[in-house]
Amino acid sequence: MRVTFGLAVVLLATPAAAQDNAQGDVSVTIYNNNLALVQDVRQVPLPAGVSRQEFLDVSAQIRAETVTLGGQGFEIVEQNFDYDLLSPQALMEKAVGQTVTLVRVNPATGAETRETARVLSNNGGAVVQIGNRIEVLRGDGLPTRVIFDRVPPNLRARPTLSVTLDAASAGARPLALSYLTPGLSWKADYVTLFDEAKGTIDVQGWITLGNNTGTTFRNADTLLVAGNPGNVTPRPFDGRYGRPVPPPPPGNRPGTESADRERLGDFYLYPLGHRTTIANAQQKQVSFLDVAGAPARRAYFFANPWLGTLNEARSADTVIEFSSSRTGGLGDALPAGIVRVYMRDASGQPQFIGENSIQHTPMGSDLALRTGEAFDVKVQPVVVERTRLSDDRWRTRMRYTLTNARPNPVTVDLLQAGLDWGWTDTRITEESLESTRRSSTEAWWKVPVPANGEAVVTATFDTRY
Repeated sequence: MRVTFGLAVVLLATPAAAQDNAQGDVSVTIYNNNLALVQDVRQVPLPAGVSRQEFLDVSAQIRAETVTLGGQGFEIVEQNFDYDLLSPQALMEKAVGQTVTLVRVNPATGAETRETARVLSNNGGAVVQIGNRIEVLRGDGLPTRVIFDRVPPNLRARPTLSVTLDAASAGARPLALSYLTPGLSWKADYVTLFDEAKGTIDVQGWITLGNNTGTTFRNADTLLVAGNPGNVTPRPFDGRYGRPVPPPPPGNRPGTESADRERLGDFYLYPLGHRTTIANAQQKQVSFLDVAGAPARRAYFFANPWLGTLNEARSADTVIEFSSSRTGGLGDALPAGIVRVYMRDASGQPQFIGENSIQHTPMGSDLALRTGEAFDVKVQPVVVERTRLSDDRWRTRMRYTLTNARPNPVTVDLLQAGLDWGWTDTRITEESLESTRRSSTEAWWKVPVPANGEAVVTATFDTRY
C-alpha cells in the first residue's frame, strides 16, 4: 500500500485488522470535574480461538487502565490503546530514518519528477537527503508531495482500542466496553428574569455539555451527576493572614429538603429526557429547570473589611434573594453554575443587570446573590476616634453614613468584618442600632435608609491591640 502526503491532503487506507467494531449502544455518565464514564455495548462476531478485535471511536483521552470488557465465552489475552492518530505530521515523524518518494510538479508545464529521499528529521519541517544533497521540505505552498510505501502499524485514522481475545466458540455476542475519560464535561447555567414590582423571579435552567475527547458519541443515553467524585480541592483562603476575602451577603442559608431526584451515593442525577449525539468539539444545551413566578426580592449589602476609614463613600452591593424550597421557591436541587439576572426596562425589553455563581445547592436553600453595585446607595465607614486603654486594649468609635438617592426607602445589610484577627474577645460597648453577631469576626446591622435621604449608625468597639 502506498500513501501520498501533500500540503493539505493525505490519501491512505485504514490498516487491515482482524475485525473493526464501531460504536454500539452507548451510555455516558458525565461528572462535574471533567470526567465521564463511557459504557458501550457492541455486537461482535467472534471467531473461535484467538483473534484481535479493534474497537473504533473510543475517546482519544481514554484512561486505558480503567478499561473493562465484559461478555460470555471468551478470555482476554491482551489489550492495547492506539492513540497516535494518523496525520501528515505523524506520518513524517514515523518516517524518520525511512525512505520516501518526493513528487514535484513543474508549475509551468505540469510535468512531474520523482526522487527517492531519506527522511533525516522532522522538527519544524522535514529534513531529507536526496543523493548527496540535503533539503528541507516546508508547507510553503510549493507543488511538492511525499509518497510513503505504507502506513506505520501504530498510526490510526481514529482512536482505537485493540483487544486480543480467545473465544471458546464462534458466534456473535454482545461485548460491554467500559472506561473512564476526561474531556467530557457539563455545567449548569441559569437565566433569570426578576420583576421587582411583583416580587417574583422566573428561572430557566440549562445544562451545557462539552466534548473535547476527540470522538463523537452517537445517540448516547446521557446521565449527568452533580458532584465531583474523588476530587480533592484546597480549602478556601479565609483572609486571616493577608487581604480579607469579601464575606457573602447574610441571606444565604443551606437547605434541608430532599429533592425528588434519583441519587447516586451523595450525588443527584440529572438524566437527559432523550438520547442525544454528543459531537466532538461541540457544546450542547439542554433545559432542565423552568420555573415562573417564584418569590424574590432586591436587597443591599455592604461589608467593611476591618475597623478602618474609607476616604469616600462606596456603592453597596445589589443582591437578589430567592429560595430553592418546594413551597415558595424553585422546588429543586440546583447544580453549581452561573446565575444571570435580567430585568425589563420601561419598554418591556429584558436587560442584563448582573451575574454570579452558585455552588451545588440543596433544595430548601435561601440564596442571596450579588449582581452588581448600586448606583444610588452608598456607604462610608469612618473611624471617629481610636483610644488606647491599656497595653493590649483599644477602643475604636466608628460612624457609618448610608445615603440613598432612590425615590423609595431601602434597607441595607451593613456588616463590619475583621473583628477577630487571632483573638475572640472583641466587644461592642455602644451602638446606635442593635446589631447581630454573625460570628466572632462579624457584626451585622439591618439599616433602614429613607428615600432621598441618609442614615447614620455609630458603634464603639473594645478590641485587643
